[in-house]
Amino acid sequence: MAYIFLDESGDLGFNFDKKGTSKFFIVTFLFISGSKKPFEKIIKKTHSELKKKIKKRIGILHAVNEKPTTRQRLLKRLSEKDCTIMTIYLNKSKVFTKLQDEKQVLYNYVTNILLDRIYTKRAVSNDKEIELIASRHETNKFLNENFKDYLHRKVRDNHKGIMMISIRTPAEEKVLQAVDFISWAIFRKHEKHDDRYYNIIKNKIVEENPLYP
Repeated sequence: MAYIFLDESGDLGFNFDKKGTSKFFIVTFLFISGSKKPFEKIIKKTHSELKKKIKKRIGILHAVNEKPTTRQRLLKRLSEKDCTIMTIYLNKSKVFTKLQDEKQVLYNYVTNILLDRIYTKRAVSNDKEIELIASRHETNKFLNENFKDYLHRKVRDNHKGIMMISIRTPAEEKVLQAVDFISWAIFRKHEKHDDRYYNIIKNKIVEENPLYP
C-alpha cells in the first residue's frame, strides 16, 4: 500500500488589492510507499513536546501557528524518513483570466499534474494500490465529489492505476499535519523569500515546478 497526502498553501483569490490575498498558490504531495505509522509517530512526538497550556488550546499541529522550534523539529524528523515530496507552485498573476473564474477546474488540473508525475517518475507501479488523502478545510469548496471523480477518471484512463481517494481533516488523519508543515515551508520560500524551513526538507523534494513559468 502506498499513500499520497495532499495539502495546499495560499489561496485562489485573484483580487490582489484585497489584504491577505497571496501571490502564490501551492499544491503539495507527501508520498509514502509503505507504512504511515512512522509519520504518525512524528506528529505524536512533536505534539507531546508542546507546553501543557498550548496542548490544551490546540488539538492539532498547524505550521502557521507554531513556534520556529516546533516547525524545525517536525521538518527535521520528516527529512530523516523514507518519503518523497512533490509540489507545483502557481504564480497567480500569470493565470489566464478565464481560469481565474474556474477555480475548481484549476485546482483539479494542478492536482492531476502531480498525480501524473507520480506515475511517470515510476514512484509506484501501476498495479500497486494507492490511497490519496486530501486535507479538508472548512472553507475549501474544491474538495468534493467532482474532485474525486475527476482524479479517479484520470488515474484509470491515463495510467490504468488503482487509487482510493478520501478527504479528511488533520484531526482525523494525523499525517496531514505533516504535509501542512511541508506545504507551508515551500509556500514561505516562494511567497516570503524565506527558505530557512524549506532547506530542512529540500533533500526529499523530487519535483518542484511552476504551472506557468
